[in-house]
Amino acid sequence: MSGTPLAVGALSKLRGRWQPGQETVDYELPIGEERIPLNQYLGRTLRLQALGSIHCQHCGRLTRKSYSQGYCYPCFTRLAQCDLCIVSPERCHYEQGTCRDPAWGEQFCMSEHVVYLANSSGAKVGITRATQVPTRWIDQGASQALPIMRVSARRHSGLIEDLLRKQVADKTNWRDLLRGAPVPLDLAQLRDQLLEGARTGLEALQNEHGLQAFQPLTGAEVLDIVYPVLEYSPKPVSANLDREPLLEGTLLGIKGQYLLLDTAVINIRKYTAYSVAFSAT
Repeated sequence: MSGTPLAVGALSKLRGRWQPGQETVDYELPIGEERIPLNQYLGRTLRLQALGSIHCQHCGRLTRKSYSQGYCYPCFTRLAQCDLCIVSPERCHYEQGTCRDPAWGEQFCMSEHVVYLANSSGAKVGITRATQVPTRWIDQGASQALPIMRVSARRHSGLIEDLLRKQVADKTNWRDLLRGAPVPLDLAQLRDQLLEGARTGLEALQNEHGLQAFQPLTGAEVLDIVYPVLEYSPKPVSANLDREPLLEGTLLGIKGQYLLLDTAVINIRKYTAYSVAFSAT
């Protein structure tokens, strides 16, 4: 494949747009200032080449390695959005006065969050900021999603997730995600089972933090999300731009943060802040 690339610049995570009634998720691939409308490239040959440089998405510093999906090491150790409590929200330490950036914590963590059930590679429990519904589900490639509880702060959502994941997974199996659409589940029935199984723990949390901190969403409906996939990968092989900087193949689908090519699959978010060139025929 030759010719001028369609875009050259820093790679960012896939942007998926979807609303109930829409046939499939619409995806854009941000590269520098460009936004590549990916759905129109289904069935066409793509070329994604890492150019050998990574610039921290926060400070712009050149870094040999990406930490926490797009940060240099100094920012990784300093920024609140890279702290351990982001992946383990039940360990939030804002109220202890030790948040790396209290203003950031006030905006992003001391705000309404949603605890949800999803069906991506099977049933899982997860959390997200209320403002990130349904973006979070699209990013995970969920085919079904059901919000089950609204809470007043990120730590509260983490405490509930910690209770529920004793009964159900809290992670997605990426290989199963890319092998095909999951078997549909009755998420409402699963919600009732999980909440009943965690009743004692939930009552303890309500007694500690107050009833107003937790709002069950018993009237929420399951959302069914469809992704633009022509063909799944029975044995998905993951591309690695650090070892092989050139990825080329026919685009067979887009799901979550993955591009499914006939040669390999690639998690775009993993390579946030990598300088790349993108071409298509």
